[in-house]
Amino acid sequence: MIENVVSVSGGKDSTATYLKALERGLPFRAVFADTGNEHEWTYDFVRSLAARTGGPEVIWVKADFTARLAKKREYIASHWAREGISASTIETALSLLHPTGNPFLDLCLWKTRFPSAKARFCTDELKIVPIFEQVQRPLLAAGASMVSWQGVRADESLARADLPRFQRIDPVPYSMPADARHKGANWKAFVYRPLISWSARDVFAFHKRHGLPWNPLYDHGMSRVGCLPCVMCKKGELRSIAQRFPDHIDKIEQWEAVVSQVSKRGNSTFFNVCDDPVTSEGWDKPDYDWSLSRVGIRAHVEWSKTSRGGRQYDAFLDAAENFGTSCSEWGACE
Repeated sequence: MIENVVSVSGGKDSTATYLKALERGLPFRAVFADTGNEHEWTYDFVRSLAARTGGPEVIWVKADFTARLAKKREYIASHWAREGISASTIETALSLLHPTGNPFLDLCLWKTRFPSAKARFCTDELKIVPIFEQVQRPLLAAGASMVSWQGVRADESLARADLPRFQRIDPVPYSMPADARHKGANWKAFVYRPLISWSARDVFAFHKRHGLPWNPLYDHGMSRVGCLPCVMCKKGELRSIAQRFPDHIDKIEQWEAVVSQVSKRGNSTFFNVCDDPVTSEGWDKPDYDWSLSRVGIRAHVEWSKTSRGGRQYDAFLDAAENFGTSCSEWGACE
């Protein structure tokens, strides 16, 4: 038996993949991994997808860090004092290291830091692993062969440019323990990328052909749909988020304060300090100001308003009404 599983994010490419599966007429399951850091419009879009298309309901999965947070508390209680961490820091960390119900925040509490470009543990922990554990593993363990449909396009990046349309894959995520990977060694799993040769314009045109509006975030300055903001967010996109969705900046500011309190250093920022050429000056000096007001999300928002170099505010900031919309980036309105 073959089980088709379509990964849905609420973005244009995964939605087109869902529509492509509908066109093929094959039975399939659709799954969405809730990171806890998505925009409300994305949640609404995913929830309404089945009703608007006549396709299958989207299975909703979320990562659970309850057990790992418990182990983290045990480790801190038994090890941090030996490492010279103050009693007050340990007491604060132990009081905060409890599940909040938000996967993204719980992940950062467990890691006592935010993900970054060189440590992108967020994708594995919040998407790949929970989808595997809650949807794919039961199918494979029951003896089915699985085909994972992914909305990936070659022109998105150099890393994706040479990906094949269809290939066999190791079904168990590499980040999982070796014994789990060993148990799945004989499972049959494949990945199918039906949009690999498409352009972004092709994707928007496909939405139009099916009479399905795309996620409205594309018309509000977002070049991608997923975490809002993403730790890989571009400068211009951060500026757009701050302008149009300031409550999401407020959320990150609150998370920075909480995660900083469970960090040994007493400081943890959503974005890498070195991303901002102004705030990163002198970061290697003993007297560097590591306060969140200096290096946190608010400082990066201010930097996003500047021209190249980060020292002068962009004179055209208020005039950029059509900045980064689906119309201007991909000609979706043509």
